[in-house]
Amino acid sequence: MKTESLLLPERHALILKQLNAEGRVLAAALARELNVTEDTIRRDLRDLAAAGLCQKVYGGAVRISPGPESGTLVQRMERQQDDKSRLAAAAATLVAPGSTIFLDAGSSNLAVAEALPVAPVTVLTNAPSIAARLLDKPHVDLIMIGGRIKQSLGGSVGATALRELQLIRPDLYFIGACGVDMQAGVTAVDYEEAEFKRRLASQSKATAVLATTGKIGAVASYSVLPISQLTHLIVEAATSADVAEAYAAAGTRLLRAGA
Repeated sequence: MKTESLLLPERHALILKQLNAEGRVLAAALARELNVTEDTIRRDLRDLAAAGLCQKVYGGAVRISPGPESGTLVQRMERQQDDKSRLAAAAATLVAPGSTIFLDAGSSNLAVAEALPVAPVTVLTNAPSIAARLLDKPHVDLIMIGGRIKQSLGGSVGATALRELQLIRPDLYFIGACGVDMQAGVTAVDYEEAEFKRRLASQSKATAVLATTGKIGAVASYSVLPISQLTHLIVEAATSADVAEAYAAAGTRLLRAGA
């Protein structure tokens, strides 16, 4: 099929196919590939964004985050369990003996709690499920950040939790992310959750995100952190070299699970 003869639905289908495969598309590259003007592609992307199929960003579009997984934090942990366990094992190598880390609510961070090395460490968390996993680890000095639990998130992110954040300066903050994208950065689906994460990231000496393949290139509604301010990104071994190089070029230290 000649690209210059594509009908509008066919062009949209090709754009979505590339978006789902790569997580992002660039208007200029699509215009060359489909032999149309950039204005045409920008209109296509606006139409797709209006239909909720992508998020329009400067120069192109990115895949929309699928949103929070349903179920409790423990139930979410059971999905992609092997992938998350491998990511967590890699992430645990970043935890230095005697350091203070923060694990916020998220199924990948629940896996990190289980993978922590047997060495003295202080763990702060706003997630009861994560705290429960650490209760039988005598080498862990456990501190809970409290307040009302937001059940959809599995953790506290409200006014009480924000007040308690004023007292802490973690060495390393593991951010539970809904999406990680070069342009949009680290994003979250909940407004209060995003504010909690932003505040904590600004007070932490280093930050880290565990990202399964589906989160790379995905964008949720609320910004947490630009990629340039993310210290570590832990990804699956199958992550493409192009994607890895792009994040590394932005200043993020990339760590591959199993590497």
